[in-house]
Amino acid sequence: MQQFYERTGCPVIVNTSFNVRRRTIVCTPEDAFTGFMGTNMEALAAGNCFLRKSEQDTNLAQQYQSKFDLD
Repeated sequence: MQQFYERTGCPVIVNTSFNVRRRTIVCTPEDAFTGFMGTNMEALAAGNCFLRKSEQDTNLAQQYQSKFDLD
């Protein structure tokens, strides 16, 4: 990260992949929200929105662990 900062002047690296098993790449805000609610992520930043999982309706969560076999 230090080398990235020195090269770009940006002190932060953000991993934008959700890496949810058997899901396609996130292409829409809806995809992002669905992936967010189905993982252990605590927060989602997208555009000018910042969502905290603790403030979301838990009925919207999807449990991917029970849907797919482990690798």
